[in-house]
Amino acid sequence: MRTMGPLSVSLSNPSLLVHNYNYASNSRRVRSKRGIKRIIRAALVETTRPLPPSISVGDGGSNNNNGYAIQVSSSVRGVGGGGSDVVNREKDRAEEMQAEVKAMARSAGAPIYSPDFLSREYGSRPFKVIFRTVEILTALGTFALKLLVDQRTGQIDQRKRQRAVELRRSFISLGPTFVKIGQGLSTRPDICPPEYLEELAELQDALPTFPDAEAFACIERELGLPLESIYSVMSPSPIAAASLGQVYKARLKYSGQVVAVKVQRPGIAEAIGLDFYLIRGLGFLINKYVDFISSDVVALIDEFARRVFQELNYVQEGQNARRFKKLYADKEDVLVPDIFWDYTSAKVLTMDWVDGVKLNEQEAIERQGLKLLDLVNTGIQCSLRQLLEYGYFHADPHPGNLLATPEGKLAFLDFGMMSETPEEARFAIIGHVVHMVNRDYEAMAQDYYALDFLEPNVDVSPIVPALKNFFDDALNSTVSELNFKTIVDGLGAVLYQYPFNVPAYYALILRSLTVLEGLALYADPNFKVLAASYPYFAKRLLTDPNPYLRDALIELLFKDGRFRWNRLENLLVQGRKDRDFTAKDALQPVLKLLLGPDGEELRVLVVKEAVYVTEAVVLGTVIDTYNSVPEVLRSVISNGNGISPFRMSTAEQDKMLELRDRVYRIWGLLRSSENFDPSILQPIVQVLQDPEARNLGERVVGGITQRLAARLLQQVLRLPNPVSASP
Repeated sequence: MRTMGPLSVSLSNPSLLVHNYNYASNSRRVRSKRGIKRIIRAALVETTRPLPPSISVGDGGSNNNNGYAIQVSSSVRGVGGGGSDVVNREKDRAEEMQAEVKAMARSAGAPIYSPDFLSREYGSRPFKVIFRTVEILTALGTFALKLLVDQRTGQIDQRKRQRAVELRRSFISLGPTFVKIGQGLSTRPDICPPEYLEELAELQDALPTFPDAEAFACIERELGLPLESIYSVMSPSPIAAASLGQVYKARLKYSGQVVAVKVQRPGIAEAIGLDFYLIRGLGFLINKYVDFISSDVVALIDEFARRVFQELNYVQEGQNARRFKKLYADKEDVLVPDIFWDYTSAKVLTMDWVDGVKLNEQEAIERQGLKLLDLVNTGIQCSLRQLLEYGYFHADPHPGNLLATPEGKLAFLDFGMMSETPEEARFAIIGHVVHMVNRDYEAMAQDYYALDFLEPNVDVSPIVPALKNFFDDALNSTVSELNFKTIVDGLGAVLYQYPFNVPAYYALILRSLTVLEGLALYADPNFKVLAASYPYFAKRLLTDPNPYLRDALIELLFKDGRFRWNRLENLLVQGRKDRDFTAKDALQPVLKLLLGPDGEELRVLVVKEAVYVTEAVVLGTVIDTYNSVPEVLRSVISNGNGISPFRMSTAEQDKMLELRDRVYRIWGLLRSSENFDPSILQPIVQVLQDPEARNLGERVVGGITQRLAARLLQQVLRLPNPVSASP
């Protein structure tokens, strides 16, 4: 045990894996005091919103840690403590907001990304730039040369482990930017051999630490309090070291809660500022001389750098965590730690301690009685909600940021790098999947406008054949068998040939999804992310009232004027796998669309299909009844000639029975869905009172009557050919 004055540091040392995504770079602190005051003033306005009438903030009562007093009138306390609960919640909320405001004030000097500053900072220091360039080229060039020699001598397989160790050490020696590259590669078993994966995985939580004395001094300096007044116990050394900082386990003195304390590395901004300057310079060269890359590489680098610099501000990370928790931790299988604002600043982050195992440690997870694939599926479903539902997503879900807790929850950690998907793009992505399933390449090409891949004046007609050539081959397998990397690589080959401009947010989406697929492949080399994702897409198509998705659903279900019942059955089978799916949600948007002012074309198709289905049910029942009666009665019915009285071919009968059986199966799927209630049909009764609905019903009844009358006439007159009447 080691002590620092009265502060004990004898905590146990379980694995907490709290990691960061990138080192940030040095930047001038461009926020003026006036700007910071405006931010804090705005936050204070939020903090001092009027409390409920029974709660007042004043000078009396017991002061909280932020210097505010809460006076509670006796009328609120009430019987049973209900009023008291309301008061306590409001008080806790007020205190939390006050603490967050103070944390924002402490983070006022956090650097932000400024390309102009980096140019001025390093443009005037050519020797430092040259030295760093030589350092990078020497390290990576030496490694590449060794690989070339291994290949020439036929020893590349025998020396994989040795070279993997050398590459990991090279990344560490080159600093945080290259550590991040190694972290990304460690999640890609489809790119790197197992030996490289194992070595690079150590970059997630086995990085060199910096002196504890510097970390403890940083905590005291940032929080303005002596260490022993904050924590009653603290681990004597870091539990984990990551690219931006290192993590200690501690116990808060005021509450006894066990927390993780992340402390930023000293001089980290300076450490990667030069790398960003060099990478940005490389981006300018690519834009100028590399013709086959049509995207603005510098813009992509700037977007990435801005997000990396945001990681330097731990207060921003805490706010990201709070927003993420509000949006996604409503699920019982997702866990997001709380932030302790009183003990958080730009360089110190205090959050709940989470016990857990990294998601790529399959044996350790199974020893806890958990199934890795279940956790991976939880991660996929949560990621789909992030990308396509609310649009706010964790941009780097590598194994160190995803823990399996002993209770079977998936814990998300480290919220330094987040991004957002524009609303229009979210729907366009879902529609793009529908168009891919339908092999509608013209519609796929049109989607690139909504995704901001193409300018409105770009002609997409030359792109259609390229999409067709790629996807006709790829879709020879079912969608569920497709690998995400296969699609990304194939689309990439198409994109490079045409004037596409890939938005920065989309690059982060690709990064997030490829990392997620890499995690899934740890559990099962044959795992297909698209197969696991399809239930979510099916649920959204069936239940989301958004007009874009309603059109996509119609496009998926109708073709050449006929309803594709097999597609609906497949959507229901897949959609039911999503725990949020309900039959009621699937019914109401369709009814609203059907009876809306723009639904006439759909109503015509529905009337036609309703007639077909009713005919199939009625005649199918008659056919079954006829086939079930004794042979003697059949002879009487057929006037003794032994020939079936139904004037339709065997193929037509089979087709009719197949349609009827499929409709029955679909109804069975709806009835067996979770929380099914017959009252689900009540909206149908309600809408039938609408004049448009009554008109629709009359058209259906009329069509059915015509169809059955024609069938009856055919039987009476013994017409030689099947009826061809249509509704």
